[in-house]
Amino acid sequence: MARTQDVVELILQDHRSMEDLFHRMRSVEADRAGALKEFAQLLVAHAEAEEAEVYPALKRYRDIDDEEVEHGEHEHDEGNEALLALMEVEEVGSEEWDEKLEELVQAINHHTDEEERTILNGARENVAMRRREELGAAFLEERARQLKADCGSLDNVRRLVAKS
Repeated sequence: MARTQDVVELILQDHRSMEDLFHRMRSVEADRAGALKEFAQLLVAHAEAEEAEVYPALKRYRDIDDEEVEHGEHEHDEGNEALLALMEVEEVGSEEWDEKLEELVQAINHHTDEEERTILNGARENVAMRRREELGAAFLEERARQLKADCGSLDNVRRLVAKS
């Protein structure tokens, strides 16, 4: 991955990593449980860092739609709910697991598509590169803090869902 501090590019890199993890979770030849654990860590750290560092800053720009930013936060909650439903399935690879995985894939793909078309394009057009790099540094710092705290653990995902 490119060594960038641009928050838009960093978010896009995470989105592509999530897509790769979806492929691993779907593959019967892969460590599906391991891919889910990795995905849970990435998803929660990514969303928490966006909500803590990126979304509040972007709301200050008049050409970036506040409603889209707030909608993105709501979609993070939906993603966490779908993630929890998959994490609580007992048998990896069962029919129920596959169904919950597809629900998660749909929720996350819907969110990333909308975010890329609205919020991130708005940031590209309206936020100076220097500010995007400052936001990128803050995003990476918060994301690392979340990962260190085991943010994708079942207990933490349950806590996030309960508070939403």
